[in-house]
Amino acid sequence: MASVFLYHVVGDLTVGKPEMVEFTENETVEAAIRAIGESTECGIAVWKRRSVQKGFIENAEMRHQRFVGILNPLDIVAFLAKDDCLNDQEKALKTPVSEVIVPDNTLLKEVDPGTRLIDALEIMKNGVRRLLVPKSIGWRGMSKRFSILYNGKWLKNIDSNPNITIPNINRSSSSTPTTIIRDKYCCLSREDVIRFLIGCLGALAPLPLSSILSLGAVNPNYCSIEASAPAIEAALKIPREPSAFAVVDPTPDGQHKIIGEISASKLWKCDYLAAAWALANLSAGQFVTGVEDNLSPRYLPDLVAAGGKDGTNSANGGVGGRSIRQRTFSSRSIGFFNHNPSSQSFGVNRSMYRGRSVPLTCKTTSSLAAVMAQMLSHRATHVWVTEALNDDVLVGLVGYADILAAVTRPPTAPFPEAQ
Repeated sequence: MASVFLYHVVGDLTVGKPEMVEFTENETVEAAIRAIGESTECGIAVWKRRSVQKGFIENAEMRHQRFVGILNPLDIVAFLAKDDCLNDQEKALKTPVSEVIVPDNTLLKEVDPGTRLIDALEIMKNGVRRLLVPKSIGWRGMSKRFSILYNGKWLKNIDSNPNITIPNINRSSSSTPTTIIRDKYCCLSREDVIRFLIGCLGALAPLPLSSILSLGAVNPNYCSIEASAPAIEAALKIPREPSAFAVVDPTPDGQHKIIGEISASKLWKCDYLAAAWALANLSAGQFVTGVEDNLSPRYLPDLVAAGGKDGTNSANGGVGGRSIRQRTFSSRSIGFFNHNPSSQSFGVNRSMYRGRSVPLTCKTTSSLAAVMAQMLSHRATHVWVTEALNDDVLVGLVGYADILAAVTRPPTAPFPEAQ
């Protein structure tokens, strides 16, 4: 196994990471949209409000019980696409996040800064998406020699026990080289780990130059939706890992040709209300490629209230207190843009069009290093994999978990059979 996994620790990855600010479940969907847009990851961790009792000290177990789950853009768009939300968008935006998020507190785990990188990877391979790491004063990372001294006794226990045990963070000052700051944490994502690993490609040789197919990193178990099907079907059962649907056209020989995707990462900095309307009214193919100008025009409610809320037509032709703007929907309507946090319209008129929703793809012959770089450069949680000789035929995907499994698999372990 590469020494980079054995002699680097989680604390090495926290250098320069900002302090985590908790986003609580009683915040509104509107606040969540802003928080996701300003976050460095495609999703935010949601917490229950902590106790404010005088003298109360929260331990790791209590903190973990307060963690609710991770809210991503596709969850929000699927919620806003419901009929009652489309009928009263203002009320929907004021809905507490607790009514939208799918609770799952197994997605986060608190670890000590001295946890070995290999053990952190094993934790993430088993489904954990975020690592909560206590902030410390004077942390400069650990050298190979120092990390062994720091964790000497614990390393032996870990090596003899396949079940991962996280060390206690309550260490004496004599055994800890830095001072833990009470109640201050940073959050490490799998993207942070991949960014660290891509800077250590030499230590991982020859894996980085091997094809993803030969490494068993191509996951054939993906979710898809046919282009002719209603896009709203993607909101009925959102996959957790990754949170994405491939939009496909079936071929006569039973294969799937990918034309786009409906995913959390594609919707990260989108116009959520326009995307919700499109999800509810368009087919999956129209959602990802847009409606051409020669098709029947559709009506999209203006996103800013323009009158009363009594459901009657306003003087300017509005319905239900909102003005109606005739427009042809296209992927420009969903768009990628930097929204103005103070704008209630979330930047509908400020969108910067970047083209159609082209899916991020690679081939089965692509190298692991190329796929890692592709994911990081596009801030994507996954890459769709196509056949080597036909870059339209979809065969699977590569996500964070697949990369972590590939780089940590023992050399003697057989690779999963490609399907």
